[in-house]
Amino acid sequence: MIIKKIFIANGPNLNFLGIRELEKYGSTTYTELIHTIESKASILNLEVEFFQSNNEGEMVDYIQMISQLNDAWLIFNPGAFTHTSISIRDALSIFSQNNKIVEVHISDINKREDFRKINLIKEFSEHSIIGQGVNGYLKALEYIDGE
Repeated sequence: MIIKKIFIANGPNLNFLGIRELEKYGSTTYTELIHTIESKASILNLEVEFFQSNNEGEMVDYIQMISQLNDAWLIFNPGAFTHTSISIRDALSIFSQNNKIVEVHISDINKREDFRKINLIKEFSEHSIIGQGVNGYLKALEYIDGE
């Protein structure tokens, strides 16, 4: 029996996991990440739905669409949108009124370039997992399962 449905959204360049900046993001590909998350979700009796976009407007549209729900969970790795997108921030503000967000960042954004220390979405996140590599997604699932 599926207990909870979890939405997982990934921002720009995350589709290039395992290809770009291996020293920061590791060698796990995006496809491998999805399979790993699906396996963990199955063990926890969670259902997952994935979305990835390199386009800000598409991400806003997706967040607005799932904002129609109540008591939903979003695991969100906004990538560079973390530091730049007020429109995504505003969409998350709406989403978080009736739903919860777990923010995930593969690298430790607090130990990187100064501009990456600006986090426009943190205030809407129920929980943040930063710098745990792709394992951060699994920790996010475990956090949600424990709620």
